[in-house]
Amino acid sequence: MSSDTAPDPFADPAGTWNQRYQTEGFLFGTEPNDYLQRVAPRLPAGGRVLCVADGEGRNSVWLARQGFQVEAFDIAALGVDKARRLAAQAGVTVHYEVAGCDDWRWPEAEYDAVVAVFVQFADPPARARLFEHMAAALRPGGCLVLLGYTPQQLAFRSGGPGRVEHLYTPELLRTAFAGLEILELVEYEHELAEGTQHVGRAALIGLLARRR
Repeated sequence: MSSDTAPDPFADPAGTWNQRYQTEGFLFGTEPNDYLQRVAPRLPAGGRVLCVADGEGRNSVWLARQGFQVEAFDIAALGVDKARRLAAQAGVTVHYEVAGCDDWRWPEAEYDAVVAVFVQFADPPARARLFEHMAAALRPGGCLVLLGYTPQQLAFRSGGPGRVEHLYTPELLRTAFAGLEILELVEYEHELAEGTQHVGRAALIGLLARRR
């Protein structure tokens, strides 16, 4: 029996992202995210940083250029291939792995910073596991940088998962990271200009938190 229903991109995230990353260019550009650039000076200088679901490498490569020791992973092998090429072009070293958020090894108390920018393919149960892993991976004094879309993003067409249960609210983040010291939690609107996929007005929330 045939069906006109489009495939669910959330059912096969590796396949979805590998298909998207087949294009020659960089879907989200090669420049780092604006929020990450703004808060990076508050991270432990030269520290060991983990970039979660890093895609084509724009954020991990930029952090390596700032002198951080960077590791990164992504579920899409094609995205990781692009990230490795971007790092080589920039003349920096980043340790990349192909893995999903549930599959990646999660060492405890090893990182001076964990960075997660627009990691919103995770449904609420997977997100809870991911947030717990990210907090536990921080050393005492280590910082978490998290940026995502709020439910108000559903009114815009500048990116995001398009599912309200995947979006972030201040209450959700305060609860999820209650064990960390929240240094900044800010909701704001911003004009995105990240490649071809994040373009236009967006409803964002940024979190900077520190492990005590």
